[in-house]
Amino acid sequence: MMKKIYNLMNTEAMRYIIVGGFTTLVNLVCFTLLCKVFNVEVNISNIISVIVAILFAYVTNKIFVFKSHCSTMKELYLEFSKFVGARLLTMIIEVGGVFLLFEIIGQDELIAKLETQIIVLIANFIISKFLVFTKKGEL
Repeated sequence: MMKKIYNLMNTEAMRYIIVGGFTTLVNLVCFTLLCKVFNVEVNISNIISVIVAILFAYVTNKIFVFKSHCSTMKELYLEFSKFVGARLLTMIIEVGGVFLLFEIIGQDELIAKLETQIIVLIANFIISKFLVFTKKGEL
């Protein structure tokens, strides 16, 4: 039974979900601190929290999820650039989604943030798996 649990927890998808959960937590804690503690405007708080989460996500996905190794600085730069570019694309979805749900529809900012996180988490896994952390010869 323990071996089955270990095997399940050691799958790439499960590691991504766990790291994604921590990334979401970093994003939400940063967002909440900026909004509620430091009284930073919601959309500015959202942009800052997404940037912090992107940096956290790159390091944790590279090391723990996809176990990517770059042999040159050029490879590292290209991988990081693809990751940031992809995350900036999904940042547009997130920032636009929070803006729409909070500013236009009138939902609570944290509910709006959580709803967009689900969409972004799925999109980021697909992009990371098939476009960013590819092994040589895969793409």
